[in-house]
Amino acid sequence: MLVPLVKALQAELGETHANALVRKALGDLYRGFGEEFWKAKNENNLGKAVSSAFKTYARDDALAYNIVEQTEDVFALDVKRCAYAEFYKALGEPKLGFLLVCTADFATAEGFGPDVALTRTQTIMQGAPHCDFRYRRDPGGSR
Repeated sequence: MLVPLVKALQAELGETHANALVRKALGDLYRGFGEEFWKAKNENNLGKAVSSAFKTYARDDALAYNIVEQTEDVFALDVKRCAYAEFYKALGEPKLGFLLVCTADFATAEGFGPDVALTRTQTIMQGAPHCDFRYRRDPGGSR
């Protein structure tokens, strides 16, 4: 449903402007989801909290992943298979999949609070063999 909408926006506004608009609109939404999750979780242990989020994202075999590191201040994992990427690739729209799904990860992490940072250097959606998610707590609160 979103693919034709984004395509129409891109045709009307240009790809760069349309994509920025979509990122902003979805970013605000996903940042709010991250804030709600973090409040509801009420967990100081970053590793435990983010691990539980990934169990939700992986529900119904949506993701296959390996945990690289899990501590009170770190949650690092590699996603080896992603049904979301498979879906958008089957549609022939991996670039839109990245826009609609993968960019939401950073906004969601922002909702976890100013002391939580996410880094990711590659995604399956962009053709890499795996996605590398690295969540870290910075007690200074700078991103």
